[in-house]
Amino acid sequence: MTRKLLPIAAIVAAIGVITVFAQLPIPVPGQNDGQRGQRGGQRGGAPATPATQSKPMVVAPLATPSPEVTGPGKFFETLMTLKPTDDLAHFGYVTKEYFVSGTSNGQPYKTRIVIRKPSDDSKFNGLILAESMHPSGNPWVFHFTHVYSMTNGVIGLEILTSTPAGFAAANPERYKDLVIPNGSANDIIAQVGALIKSKRADNPLNGLPLRKMILTGSSASAGVAFNYLSDAHMVQRQEGLKPIYDGFMPTSANQQIPPIDVPTILVPTQREVFQGNGTMQKDNDMPGSQLRVFEFAGMAHIDSRDAAAYYPDPCKMPISRFPMAIYMSVALDYLFKWVDKGMTPPHADRFYVDLNTENDGSMFALDEFGNVKGGIRTTYVDVPVKSFRTPNQGAEPRIPNPHPFIAARRVNGADPDDQLCGLANYEVSLTPAQLRKLYKDKKDYVTKVQQSYDALVKQGWALPLFRDVVVGEAMNLKWPTTSSN
Repeated sequence: MTRKLLPIAAIVAAIGVITVFAQLPIPVPGQNDGQRGQRGGQRGGAPATPATQSKPMVVAPLATPSPEVTGPGKFFETLMTLKPTDDLAHFGYVTKEYFVSGTSNGQPYKTRIVIRKPSDDSKFNGLILAESMHPSGNPWVFHFTHVYSMTNGVIGLEILTSTPAGFAAANPERYKDLVIPNGSANDIIAQVGALIKSKRADNPLNGLPLRKMILTGSSASAGVAFNYLSDAHMVQRQEGLKPIYDGFMPTSANQQIPPIDVPTILVPTQREVFQGNGTMQKDNDMPGSQLRVFEFAGMAHIDSRDAAAYYPDPCKMPISRFPMAIYMSVALDYLFKWVDKGMTPPHADRFYVDLNTENDGSMFALDEFGNVKGGIRTTYVDVPVKSFRTPNQGAEPRIPNPHPFIAARRVNGADPDDQLCGLANYEVSLTPAQLRKLYKDKKDYVTKVQQSYDALVKQGWALPLFRDVVVGEAMNLKWPTTSSN
């Protein structure tokens, strides 16, 4: 489809661009050519330019691991507390910590990796999801996709590439010797990945049938993945000069993807596109430049459904409870099938941008209920009871009882409420009159949710795994009984 391109530089300048890498860390509970038209509008960002191989490929040295770390003191858990019905124990997963050491730019480093794996090795499906730990102290993509990942036997590999404030202080006796020099992230990621793919006896996963390993990340940790795939992936290799990582999936972020020799799925959200940072880069199936860009309608930069700082809701408009995890798992499933089985994902529509901010305050082309048009469709926007809009901001006046994470940062003029709310969407409930226009009654609504989800499964944009969650939410919705508007 041909799209008309419209200039948006003035609009981008007016709304201001907040870099995805400057976001406020989120607390961890328990831790002490897709189409665009309407139909169209130009996205920010320059077209991708061909990468140049300025350095020769080299075999990356292998990081040296310690035996499994079991003390002294308590392991510093970074994975957000999960409900008992979908936590690691429920899926038969265990967490193992190792220290790894090596050299980067002539300087020694010592960091840690965390492996989340099935306790029964026979349940491992041969696929690894690796990511750099986010500054918040969370492996966000594993968190987003933990139900999908653990249901299927994926191993999560979390790599510490920078030491956030308070990490070592949480247990000085255990973590005091960690040393991560500035600029060492790419070397650490390469050397850890090379170790995990090696046949060395001290490889923590030695003997397991590893087939493929991807590198991912969300927001700030997506920035780490971008740096690696752009600057290190085509240089640092495993034996035989094969890629260390078999694919990449940066999420909640946007950057031009250079031509590389493994598949990449980029997952920008409504926030990136609203800011004028959505990519104009086309999907590509050429050898050495395999790319898909997936934009899910309704998805925000952060999972405010689960992140602790959003309880109680600190935002001006009701915070979005869109199930980011359900649809991030769709992207991950496609990437694993792409790198492991050679199953090329379909192309996806992109969000429609009309640049008309005067009527609805949004760069997006919106439907009559306020949801974005275009993008990968979801049941939540196609069978709506709410609209999901961008951006949000802190409540006025600020709420008096915020989460401790926010309360502790309301110092020296800082405004954590506004920053956190700006990372999330907000939701607006449809009026009873709008619901009557769409549905005969609640039973009709639930039926349409079921039909929509089943259709999306057939189209490849939803997973059967989450059908009961989506339909269950529809069934549990409190239906308005009033006849007022």
